[in-house]
Amino acid sequence: MKIKNLFFASALLFTACTQPQTEKLTSHVNPLIGSGGHGHVFVGAHVPFGMVQLGPTSVTTTWDWCSGYHQDENSVIGFSHTHLSGTGIGDLFDVTVMPVIGDVTYARGILDDEKSGLWSPADRTKEVAKPGYYAVPLTRYNINAEMTSTARVGYHRYTFPCSQESALVFDLENGGCWDESTETFMEAEGNNTIVGYRYSKGWAKDQKIYFVAQTSKPFDKFELHGYKNMYGRASFATDNNEAVILKVAISPVSIEGAKAAMQAEASHWDFDKIAKAADEAWEKELGKIRIQENSVIPATTFYTAMYHAMTAPILFNDINGDYRGADGNIYNAKHNTYSIFSLWDTYRAKMPLMSIIQSERMGDFIATMLDICDKQGRLPVWHLWGCETDCMIGDPGIPVVADAIVKGIKGFDKERAYEAIKKTLAHNERGRDLRRQHGYIPCDLFKESVAFDMEYAIADGAAAQAAAALGYNEESMQHTRNSHSYRHFFDPSTGLVRGKKTTGEFNEPFNPFFSAHRDDDYCEGNAWQYTWLVPQDVAGMANCFGGKEKMLAQLDSLFNLPSVIEGDPSPDISGLIGQFAHGNEPSHHILYMYTMLGEPHKAAERIREVLCTLYDDSVDGLSGNEDVGQMSAWYILSALGFYEVEPAGGRYWFGTPSVANAELEVEGGVFKIETENMTPENVGKNIYIQSVKLNGEEYNLPYINHSDIKAGNKLTFTMGDTPAKWYDKDITD
Repeated sequence: MKIKNLFFASALLFTACTQPQTEKLTSHVNPLIGSGGHGHVFVGAHVPFGMVQLGPTSVTTTWDWCSGYHQDENSVIGFSHTHLSGTGIGDLFDVTVMPVIGDVTYARGILDDEKSGLWSPADRTKEVAKPGYYAVPLTRYNINAEMTSTARVGYHRYTFPCSQESALVFDLENGGCWDESTETFMEAEGNNTIVGYRYSKGWAKDQKIYFVAQTSKPFDKFELHGYKNMYGRASFATDNNEAVILKVAISPVSIEGAKAAMQAEASHWDFDKIAKAADEAWEKELGKIRIQENSVIPATTFYTAMYHAMTAPILFNDINGDYRGADGNIYNAKHNTYSIFSLWDTYRAKMPLMSIIQSERMGDFIATMLDICDKQGRLPVWHLWGCETDCMIGDPGIPVVADAIVKGIKGFDKERAYEAIKKTLAHNERGRDLRRQHGYIPCDLFKESVAFDMEYAIADGAAAQAAAALGYNEESMQHTRNSHSYRHFFDPSTGLVRGKKTTGEFNEPFNPFFSAHRDDDYCEGNAWQYTWLVPQDVAGMANCFGGKEKMLAQLDSLFNLPSVIEGDPSPDISGLIGQFAHGNEPSHHILYMYTMLGEPHKAAERIREVLCTLYDDSVDGLSGNEDVGQMSAWYILSALGFYEVEPAGGRYWFGTPSVANAELEVEGGVFKIETENMTPENVGKNIYIQSVKLNGEEYNLPYINHSDIKAGNKLTFTMGDTPAKWYDKDITD
């Protein structure tokens, strides 16, 4: 996009982005953003970071249905209490409930025969999706389905027609995509309570969930059906337009834990009261950042990003603190325990965002990760319902824990955390033994060698920062040396990183535009994208190029190359501007390298381009998978005007603020961002920072420290339409 067209697009956006102060923030959330294309977002009812994510599950279980929902199909096999949001692999969909009329076949069924299987079309024209509430009519049965939730309990309200054959069917067989039930159980206790459990294997290799369900209307009978009695039917007669309330409490530990959740969180049948409480919970968390009028970005896009960012990690302990550990045993913790840690994605922006606006909860996240390390011998990679999936590359738990140490996050033992980092650095799995032996991971001995090694180098850099913060200076220097292993892959003749063999020769043949999904030297990317994966040592990378100017020239070319990926690329390589791929995480920091290298105007131009062209408020409003909040967190931080490039660096580099004013609830009070010269007349043109002030004093740094944010200071940007440089030194000086 030419920059003059970028200005035009920004000006057009302004008409939709003013936000009156009296409007509720939840009114700006559209949960359907990202439910089309490859966004993979969860659509349904939940509260921030809640264990229950109650929403529709469709017949289709292919890649674009990882969350159970996609705009391309309106089938519903039931409403499940667990889902994933924005992932590239599907699992969960546990304890699925389907309201029905008459006889059904107890199996998933097929779409071309409406009378077969346990499913119904949903009338999407009457669908309602908002924070904490979801509703849709099921046309096969003429039943209106509504749902809301607490943290551990899903509330359903089904409005039935007049029938002697109404029922609620509990489906413990059908799970998400790669999921398969291994053992199930359920039985009735009296005439309005059902208890049970579902064990399954899939992405989470040994998942266990327990539940208790209660109905407001006593059922006439409860019968088991289907393969291995995996379906339970609670039958009753209904009058026309009769509403039946169903409450389902879940636990990762036991039926008793689910019963305790039911008693603590769902002691009444007032569905509307629960929906109101869920809305209030979202209003509170969305209010952690309040943006003001005259912002470039639409409020709907911003607050939906906030909503998506706080979908996970999810609460993973019972009311009494019991949780299922990474070794499968039951433990008790004094802190809240969490799961669904998509760390390769989220260490880059999602977790840094949480460290600002969710510092107390962040302490519990870290404490959970340390508990996981104790049970499995290393920090988590991608933890799902207590199970290590080892999905994706590197050791992404290290940057998250190191970042918390550097920032002084409370709620965990810092020395214990550093020991967990060292324990993780010392393991010999996933290519680390080869890296230790050769100094790098040879491509003739290990797939995705460049990607794995460069992610390990990032973890080393983060470990160095944590060690320095704790006073272990010699260890910090050693971690820093280890973080330079990426230099083995840099080829001066091409200015790109390449796979290297045990002989020291670069891998041939070499095509920097080529990518073979999970079957080459990179991971969901190519040489053009991975060359820049050195956020921990940008100055050192400049030296590899032979100087800052040569690095900048190569960086410029990244955005001007053809947007073509050759070979058999991953669909995650999306959101292309040249060879820059915003739809996948390894590219997310690249734009801010311009600021680090002394050309902040180029950062501003590209960041504004991404904000205004690769995010919008449509169902296909994301340029890639949501990735459990990472895509949204990039948007939020970048809209505020800064981004944490260096994992555990403790500072956020400036880009271009796209909000006129903002207030963030932080540990020390309120951190204020004010942006001068952001008026309706020039909001699309004044993208360049002219000067910065902190608490009214001139500020000549290209970044702001985390300590200045969490203290609750005021940051003022003066904007203009001419490139300017307000700081004297860049990272290479």
